[in-house]
Amino acid sequence: MILLDTWLNNPALQKALLPAIWETLQMVGISSVATVLLGLPLGVVLYTTAKGGLGENRALNAVLSGVVVNITRSIPYAILMLALIPVTRWLVGTSLGPLAASVSLAIAAIPFFARLVETALRDVHSGKLDAAHAMGSTKMQSVTKVLIPEAMPGIVAGITTTVVTIIGYSAMAGLIGGGGLGRLAYNYGFQRYELDVMAITIVVIVVMVQLVQWVGDLIARRVDHR
Repeated sequence: MILLDTWLNNPALQKALLPAIWETLQMVGISSVATVLLGLPLGVVLYTTAKGGLGENRALNAVLSGVVVNITRSIPYAILMLALIPVTRWLVGTSLGPLAASVSLAIAAIPFFARLVETALRDVHSGKLDAAHAMGSTKMQSVTKVLIPEAMPGIVAGITTTVVTIIGYSAMAGLIGGGGLGRLAYNYGFQRYELDVMAITIVVIVVMVQLVQWVGDLIARRVDHR
């Protein structure tokens, strides 16, 4: 009731809160889809090209793991976001708005998610792959029919963790023109010292995170057949 009264009595919130939520959902949605589509195959390649993997290739693994994944993950998101402004402007024609922010969000999240996928694949018992090979499965069939399905609970948990991380990153993206709840909290909650706006923004973000975590845990339990 207190939050509802605050929203009803604050014209700025009435005008800006719902658009800010929509912009945040756009950023999180676009970047999450891109992260899964690109991060999942990257994680599979990291696993299969590692020492003893199905397609061992130490040179490729060293480049992907040491350069692409580790270096990108080591750069703080705030710095990465600023450094990618020229790339963002080249890709989408602007450095402002949810679509532009989605570029840096995806680039930051893809290596993170790929590493989670690699970890989930490592947890699959090697005996299941050996059984698949004994029945004549090809390497691709072993990956698509055995490895990924068996690792699916861990992969879903990784997706959940990644989306929650992206929600947090999206608030930082709002500070340099990405929009969303981050910009709302900064413009009104910080610059204008409207603590009620800051409080409601935090509550909305917490609710979003809780919903994502709840859905992710539910799906992980459904796909876990162990």
